[in-house]
Amino acid sequence: MKVLLKTMLAALLLLGATGVTAQETRTETLRSGGVERTYRLHLPANLPDNAPLVIVLHGYGGDANPEAFGMNATADRHGFAVCYPQGERDSRGKRCWNVGYPSQAEMPIDDVQFLEDLIGHLHRHYGLSRRNVFCTGMSNGGDMCYLLAAQRPDLFAALGPVAGFMSVAILREDKSLQPVPLFEIHGTADPTTRWEGDLTGEDGWGAYLPIPMAVGYWAAKNKCLEHRIDTLPRGADGLQVIAHRYTGGTDGNEVWLYETLGGKHSWKKTGVDTCEELWRFFSRYVR
Repeated sequence: MKVLLKTMLAALLLLGATGVTAQETRTETLRSGGVERTYRLHLPANLPDNAPLVIVLHGYGGDANPEAFGMNATADRHGFAVCYPQGERDSRGKRCWNVGYPSQAEMPIDDVQFLEDLIGHLHRHYGLSRRNVFCTGMSNGGDMCYLLAAQRPDLFAALGPVAGFMSVAILREDKSLQPVPLFEIHGTADPTTRWEGDLTGEDGWGAYLPIPMAVGYWAAKNKCLEHRIDTLPRGADGLQVIAHRYTGGTDGNEVWLYETLGGKHSWKKTGVDTCEELWRFFSRYVR
C-alpha cells in the first residue's frame, strides 16, 4: 500500500496543471454511445491549467495521425493542446465522421455526441478549457465542422473547416440561434470537394453548397457587416490566396474564406501555413 501511495504521489507531482511537465503525445480511449472510441492527445510542455484545446478531425478513410497535419508544432509554439479523435468505420469499411452522406444512412454512430463527450472528458481529466475549444478538420472532417456549427455551436469558440463542404441537408435542418466564427480554407481546383458545389449530389456525397455560398451563409448568420478582400503573398508552394474576411459580426465575430487559386484537395498545399493560419484565427476568440 505504501508503495502504491508513493507511486501515485510521484505521478501527481510529475503532472503539471494539465498533465505533463514535458511535451508528449498519448493515445487514449473514451466510451461514448456504448462504443469504445480512440483519440490521440498532444500536450505541450508546461501547459497551463485551463489551456485552449484544438480538435483536429481527419478526412474520409484517414485516421488520427498527427504527422498528417503538423498541428503539434504549432501547439508547442503557441501553448494549446491538440486532440486527434479517431472516426469509426462506415459500411465501406472507411473511417469517417457521420455527417449524413448517402453511404452513411445506416451508420448508427453519433459523432456530435462523441465530440461533446470528448470535450467534457478532456476538461475533467486534463484540466483543459471548456470555453476555449476549437475544431478544425480536413475534407470529411471539414464537413463535420459545418455539422457542428449547425447542431452544437455552443461547444466551440470557433470552427475551421479545410476543404470541407456544407450539405444542403445541414442548411435545411439548421435551427441554431447561436452564431459561431468560422474559417474555411479551400482550393478552387479541388476535384473532391468542388469549389462550385454539387447541388445534384452526382459525386455520391449528397448535395452540397458552393463554397462561397456556404461561407456567406455563416457570415450572414454571424451578422457580419463588412467584407474585405486581400491578395496574400504567394506561399512556398507557389499558390496564390485570396482572403475574404467578413467582419463586424455579433460580439466581434468574423468569418473568413481563404480562396486558394488552383488549389487541390489538400491540407498542406493551400498557399499558406494551414496550422498557423488556423491558430491565428482561433486565437482571436480565446477568452
